[in-house]
Amino acid sequence: MVDENDSLKTNRRSFMKTAAGLGVASLGLSSMNGSAAAVETDSTDQWTRAEAEQIKLTDDTTAPVISDNPNSISDDYWIWDTWPLRTRDGSIVKINGWQIVFSLTAPNDLVPGARHNAATIRYFYSRNGKNWQEGGKAFDAPLGHHQWAGSAMYDQTEEQIYHFYTAVSPEPEFRQRPALGIGASIETSPKGVELTGDQEHLIMGTPDGEMYQTLEQSKDQGIVYAFRDPWYFKHPETGEDLAVFEANTPTGSKDPSDPKSFNGNIGVMRATNDELTEWELLPPVMEAIGTNQQLERPHFVFNDGKWYLFTISHKFTFAPGLSGPDALYGFVGDSLYGDYKPLNESGLVIANPEEAPFQAYSWLAMPQGDNILVESFENFRGLDNTSRGSISLDEVGYLPSEEQKELFGGTLAPSLKVQLNGTETKIVAELNDGHFLPSVGRSG
Repeated sequence: MVDENDSLKTNRRSFMKTAAGLGVASLGLSSMNGSAAAVETDSTDQWTRAEAEQIKLTDDTTAPVISDNPNSISDDYWIWDTWPLRTRDGSIVKINGWQIVFSLTAPNDLVPGARHNAATIRYFYSRNGKNWQEGGKAFDAPLGHHQWAGSAMYDQTEEQIYHFYTAVSPEPEFRQRPALGIGASIETSPKGVELTGDQEHLIMGTPDGEMYQTLEQSKDQGIVYAFRDPWYFKHPETGEDLAVFEANTPTGSKDPSDPKSFNGNIGVMRATNDELTEWELLPPVMEAIGTNQQLERPHFVFNDGKWYLFTISHKFTFAPGLSGPDALYGFVGDSLYGDYKPLNESGLVIANPEEAPFQAYSWLAMPQGDNILVESFENFRGLDNTSRGSISLDEVGYLPSEEQKELFGGTLAPSLKVQLNGTETKIVAELNDGHFLPSVGRSG
């Protein structure tokens, strides 16, 4: 199986280099967005089956069992995927003493499984990064039937927010397009925070069918489709405005049982103007062909000259013959298209404990000096003690609606402090629910 992945990597290398040279000629420019040189694209790295076969839970990678009942930051809404407002250099914004985070939300009178088709982005604010007050909707008129995860950047010179998100069509299609809302400003007072101003919304890009699988190409496989989760960052060397996102690589496989149908990748877009209104697709930085079908919410942390690439994935999206928990996975390289090595040999960074395999999800790593602070949301607990006895996650939807709601946390989970040491990581502390500490050290 290792040879098959290596062959895929070799065969795609020439295509990726060719694709990177198509479209705008910016790759050869000596200056872009004020940078000294444009980023050089290279071959796409692979998360191989051999690496994923090394996945195992250890004391260093297993999260503590969440023991307390969740303390929700909202009385009216389910809360899940959450991200902080950051500056262009990646540090967490603090304006007049206030921090701001954004979350996917849906009315909590819905059963948990219905929330995805009603997701709206709302904002919350706090003076200490752990006691959050509810603000309101992030947008008045966003694109899409509903919105899924993204990221938010505050330009301190322009005093406006660039909000990256996923515009999604209604069920059952769930067509996904990375989008950008530009123009919100921030007003503060001793009592709170308000987002004001008109916003312009635009679609950043759509799958090309060659580097990135289209919805139509995915339908023959019958597995989850993705073109979502744009996460903005400024290239630490070139200064370019970039975004990574979750997608899939077209492999031509039409058999859902074929490992090649498990084709997740982490894509890249680059802004081609200073206003960030025009974007181009670059080759993926990583693929998981034959390994995993879903590499959700990818993001970087820059530490000691290294590029730490993080993503989240589910147990059910691993290819046949492989097994991995719902978890945060990570890799480290020397550049955007570096030779990435999986952290802890397999890529596993934070896993739910075996006794509570679905207690949390959607981990987001934030820089904290030589460490990272990892935030997530409380997912499902107590599946071993329901009115039907011990059940699987797939069976939750058959329970009475009130019982489904009792099993779902729907708020921010305890944050975890993780030590970075080259290619190794270690969970070293558990903090308060939904704790976002101010940035320390260089980040991106």
